[in-house]
Amino acid sequence: MSAHYELKPAANDQFMFNLKAANGEIILTSETYKSKDAALNGIDSVKKNSALDEQYERKKSASSQPFFVLKARNYEIIGRSETYSSDGAMEKGIDSVKKNGPVATVNDIT
Repeated sequence: MSAHYELKPAANDQFMFNLKAANGEIILTSETYKSKDAALNGIDSVKKNSALDEQYERKKSASSQPFFVLKARNYEIIGRSETYSSDGAMEKGIDSVKKNGPVATVNDIT
């Protein structure tokens, strides 16, 4: 299977998506959206911004584990990673989103 966005329903009649690598691992999770169209616009934003290193904010969780957020050019967060065991693992996650984000297909399971 190739990399893809999995568009799905979320709580309270909202929508969200995960960007999954070819191996099925989730590499980016979106915010929730009030409409399906808004979620599809979020996917388009990931496709446009994911190749740009300056759109990633590298952070630490409360327990000091690294993770990243991907932001649109208006600085709104469009997706968040899992937490990682090391900075190096986080950078590999960012590289995967950079590689897969622009070319992934959409799998609509709504």
